[in-house]
Amino acid sequence: MTAPQFLTRFLLLLVALPAIGQTRKNVSLDDIWGRNQGVFAQRTVDAVNWMKAGGFYTTLDGEKIMKFSITTGAAVETLFDARQATVSDAAKRVSVEGYQLSADERKLLITTQEEPIYRRSSKAEFYVYDLTTRALTQLSKAGKQQYATFSPDGKQVAFMRNNNLFVVDLATQKETKLTTDGKLNAIINGGADWVYEEEFSMARAFEWSPDSKRLAWIRFDESRVPEYDMQLWGGLYPVEYRFKYPKAGEANSRVSVWLVDVLTGKKILAQTGTETDIYLPRIQWTKNPELLSIRRMNRLQNKLDLLHVNAATGQATTVLTETSATYVDLEFTDDLTYLVDGKSFLWSSERSGYKQLYLYAINGQLIRPVTTGNFEVSSVSGVDEKTGTIFFTSTETSPLERHLYRIGLNGQNKQKLTTLPGTYTANFSPDFTYYLLYHTSANAPVRVSLRDTKTTRDLRVLESNDGLKSRLAGYKIQPKQFFQTKAADGSPLNSWMIRPANFDSTGAKKYPVLMFVYGGPGSQTVKNDWDSRDFFWYQTLADKGYIIVSVDGRGTGARGAAFRTATYAQLGKLETEDQIAAARQLKTLPYIDPARVGIWGWSYGGYMSALCMTLGADVFKAGISVAPVTNWRFYDTIYTERYLKRPQENAAGYDENSPVTHATKLRGPFLLVHGTGDDNVHFQNSVAFEDALIAAGKQFQSFYYPNRNHGIYGGNTRLHLYQMLTNFVETNL
Repeated sequence: MTAPQFLTRFLLLLVALPAIGQTRKNVSLDDIWGRNQGVFAQRTVDAVNWMKAGGFYTTLDGEKIMKFSITTGAAVETLFDARQATVSDAAKRVSVEGYQLSADERKLLITTQEEPIYRRSSKAEFYVYDLTTRALTQLSKAGKQQYATFSPDGKQVAFMRNNNLFVVDLATQKETKLTTDGKLNAIINGGADWVYEEEFSMARAFEWSPDSKRLAWIRFDESRVPEYDMQLWGGLYPVEYRFKYPKAGEANSRVSVWLVDVLTGKKILAQTGTETDIYLPRIQWTKNPELLSIRRMNRLQNKLDLLHVNAATGQATTVLTETSATYVDLEFTDDLTYLVDGKSFLWSSERSGYKQLYLYAINGQLIRPVTTGNFEVSSVSGVDEKTGTIFFTSTETSPLERHLYRIGLNGQNKQKLTTLPGTYTANFSPDFTYYLLYHTSANAPVRVSLRDTKTTRDLRVLESNDGLKSRLAGYKIQPKQFFQTKAADGSPLNSWMIRPANFDSTGAKKYPVLMFVYGGPGSQTVKNDWDSRDFFWYQTLADKGYIIVSVDGRGTGARGAAFRTATYAQLGKLETEDQIAAARQLKTLPYIDPARVGIWGWSYGGYMSALCMTLGADVFKAGISVAPVTNWRFYDTIYTERYLKRPQENAAGYDENSPVTHATKLRGPFLLVHGTGDDNVHFQNSVAFEDALIAAGKQFQSFYYPNRNHGIYGGNTRLHLYQMLTNFVETNL
């Protein structure tokens, strides 16, 4: 029998094969999560800090901060050696966990004793190292700091501590407290609250003016935000941990933007309007030290304004507005670049239906579209104003790939700079003489090469991952095969499949299938990109005779606004229909056992697998939900209301597609896993679903990981988790 037409567009991606006669090993969980973990780890070059003096970069090498020649790779100078440097007023050494180089390249700001808080936030001790005098000085002795940052002239450092903003004059070591009203669970000056950090991808909420005379910051008043209460287990009595978390429909922090003259302490409030139930998720200085830009969004996030604020008076002018019938994704405006001429800026928008680039005059008047087409600009890699060139990555070749292009600011002379299939990113030197090019594909780990902007050839390779490729050649690795299937409405959906070794397509043998789903708005699981550890878990399952499949349904990314926003106001509905439709099509293949198709997912994917196991109970035999949202009423304001509006306005969108609502429909074996310390998708979600399943008389399996967060990791945790997942799959599929 031949395969149905929907499954004939396979692209087979081959991995390195072993030498003839070499015996290949099976991938084990120990190789991924246990005592052998690291065998599949790829090397990369991810800590390069370019220097303005052309051709040099710095990086952390163990306990040393080294300066290298970019063209030869040779070490030129040791900038800092933690084994030799001691603090000027104390005979102690400082370990290096991170660092910044001042803009004048005369000082280092060294991070040590860092403590993570949430996903992007942390506090640490900071030390300043003068590269001329070799003096190492503690930035502040009054407690750990957050987000310490050099001023542009390198003479000051600003930071946040205990929700207040401070500045240190490095010449005198004088520490000045710029705000005084900061208070735990009430007022935050210069740092994001929980929901901004998680959903607007930010932590530091202050910015230096280009002339180093002012600081602008976002002030969060979270006193009205309800608190979430988690218990931390381990002692004789559990410890209560409370933090501000605004669930959908509840009160957000009231936000305002302030500017302060760091010399005089004079403060100015930016006039962002009379409406207080808004978001102010981005502040950014223009090239003019007297002009600050702010992005303002309404509560439903279907309108975004770009404001320009006079730094001396606080008066604001709306220069640009984006609106949508669904939502404006802040991420799609994050390529805002103010040009050195002070007269124009580059702006990204998906007003055409696809994210593209536009050039505007500083007053908000459109000069011209720079890029056009039915593809998405993924990101701007840099703007070389000397030559009038923009470097960017896009999906023009395929939604599964990202390639590097350049184009003139005039919209002319677009050139594709990459050729091999896969995913590219680039890191340009400040003078745009050189760039590091990162390339991966589904069959190859990252390769990092050096190029100059005058040619498209490699000058040298910084990382080839030949060691990993050699190790992979010793294992039985089954490649991903990309194909298209159809959504419930007939739309083509990008998909991949991993098949067992010695696969028999004739139908003489029937294989069980485990589908992996994420499915959240704008996400992608189907990309021609190097996969991480779950790919290797799938190898263990393939070795046991399973087929693994992933399908990006409607609502996922890289295919334009209409495809992504189709799920607006009804999260879970179309996504579930598409996974069910894909599973039914898979069941028509001669080599798939239609009675043994299961599904699993984590986070949004856990939500999806729970819906598939209830609404698709006649399709899926077994399912696994890890850390799922089970009712969007339990999740945060920014993410949830962006896609569903508030529950006060769209109750049906919340309740009709909640697994809790459909608990009575569960039929097959179901495993529910959650960490009790999950500050993101609260354990409450699984408790509510379990309660509904119990009320419905449904048997299921559940497992909780004490104190583990959304990632469920630490020590032996991941090995334990994946052993359990594997056992469940083997038992029930």
